[in-house]
Amino acid sequence: MSQIKRRIEDHGVIGDLRTCALIANDGTLDYFCWPNLDSPSVFTALLDGDEAGVFSLAPDWPDARRQQLYLPDTPILQTRWLAKEGVAEITDYMPVCHQDEDRPRIIRRIKMVHGEATFSLRCSPVHDYARAATQARLHPHGVEFSAEDQPTLRLCGKVEFTLDGAAAESRFVLKSGESQEFILGSADDRHLDEESAGQCFQQTLQYWRRWSSQSTYRGRWQEMVNRSALTLKLLTSRKHGSIAAAATFGLPEELGGGRNWDYRASWLRDASFSIYALMRLGYVEEARHFTRWVGRCVENSHHDVEKLQVMYRLDSGTELQESELLNLSGYADSKPVRIGNDAWRQTQLDIYGELMDAIYLANKYGEAISHRGWTHVSKMIDYVSENWNQPDAGIWEMRGEPQHFLHSRLMCWVALDRAVRLGEKRSLSFPYDRWCQARDKIREDIWSNFWNEERGHFVATRHGDFVDASMLLMPLVRFVGATDPDWLATLDTIKEKLVSDGLVRRYNLSETPADGLEGNEGAFTACSFWYVECLARAGRVQEAHFEFEKLLSYANPLGLYAEEFDHQGYALGNTPQALSHLALISAAFFLNRKLSGEDPLWQP
Repeated sequence: MSQIKRRIEDHGVIGDLRTCALIANDGTLDYFCWPNLDSPSVFTALLDGDEAGVFSLAPDWPDARRQQLYLPDTPILQTRWLAKEGVAEITDYMPVCHQDEDRPRIIRRIKMVHGEATFSLRCSPVHDYARAATQARLHPHGVEFSAEDQPTLRLCGKVEFTLDGAAAESRFVLKSGESQEFILGSADDRHLDEESAGQCFQQTLQYWRRWSSQSTYRGRWQEMVNRSALTLKLLTSRKHGSIAAAATFGLPEELGGGRNWDYRASWLRDASFSIYALMRLGYVEEARHFTRWVGRCVENSHHDVEKLQVMYRLDSGTELQESELLNLSGYADSKPVRIGNDAWRQTQLDIYGELMDAIYLANKYGEAISHRGWTHVSKMIDYVSENWNQPDAGIWEMRGEPQHFLHSRLMCWVALDRAVRLGEKRSLSFPYDRWCQARDKIREDIWSNFWNEERGHFVATRHGDFVDASMLLMPLVRFVGATDPDWLATLDTIKEKLVSDGLVRRYNLSETPADGLEGNEGAFTACSFWYVECLARAGRVQEAHFEFEKLLSYANPLGLYAEEFDHQGYALGNTPQALSHLALISAAFFLNRKLSGEDPLWQP
């Protein structure tokens, strides 16, 4: 296994509600898809070597202490160097794209706080996932990078550039109080030549602080909750209303392993949970945009409006063909590196529950559902009422044979329950008896076929023996009481089988033949936060509090989480991941209430 030059947790993320870039704590931008989050990457060193594309910028201080931090209530990132020679900092950000035709641009402003230093810059994008032959040429206002059939990029800055093959390089000296600014964007973007640096920075700063100020959360861990909300917002498409599962593709769930997926799409499940988390904090506009995006997804689903896909492209497109990038060695030699995701072809019945829960809450806190929207919902719920008793791939997207999973059955119950509630609340027309009967049949089926009398706890599959972490959602969706003795026995079994020092695995591979893949994986971040919330709801508040504080300590220095943890609590998988951050928000929200003595008998 090759040495890891920049670890997953060494990165911050910036974005403009169209795409995101990752910047390491050594000042290197080593991951960037352009112009959209799901476009081909132009900087891909994170998944290979620097020859796959980097934009490095740093002082020549090899022994300096490095730090990263965000400007408060924004995703504007600062990378700092502290050395005996002085202090230097880079401020990285992307102006928010307010118009659909705006192309993303990255602004990197380096400032000498005090002292003096020589800085080195190297910018070498490689188009099309590092597969294209990118050429660089000097331009009167910087350097242009072009490749056949790919969009041309331009780097601008008031320094002297030289070329090293297809890379732009520069060395320059800054003294105390001096600064330089570099802008990377589309070659034909007038903003690169006309940008007013101070005005653009202030507009970006004000946009994000205005957005953050909408949060109604005033409890403990406010900084971490707000950072998680900002991260979810960064993964949101301003144009489409969709929410990406993560900013990246190909980062491994096991170092050297093959579980390397592309998460630059919108899973209905993850996006629905994200909307729930944002609404709890007072962000209702995102719910409106998301509901409209779902409507477009329904219209695009091959005219089969009642049978939704697991995921969609960010623009609501339906196909996400999976392929392998054989030219990339992968992070820590973790191959293959995949783009696209064949899980879009799977049947995962749980998505109806997560989506219906989000629609229900959007109606509760936002605008009322339209007549056309309710027509789509009715067809979808009719489908669930007729097909809930089918095997599927489940929430964990098993690539083996379909199974009858408890979580899928549970979420079918949620779909029917929330649809009935919404219909009653809004006095909408629907087949009350048929939907209620289906809901009750699912409840009876779960208690009859997913309760193992011999073992004394619920099980993950019909008539099975084992548990998985998705079962932690049973009390969170109000199917079973959080202090019900049967649930508490299940919670204790999950703790015994899947929890190690507060880190929760999704399931044990030896007990899950439907997994269908080789290799292992880490502990799942979202499941670990679900576990905390279950402890708090069960009345084990001090235990929940301690486990939560441990999980907070596993965040990277910027408060970001990837999909999973390794055995030492370091990041694995794609980053930052929406499901991880929304689970943090939910756990913090409920645990804070418990610790503050706000403990109503009815726990929503």
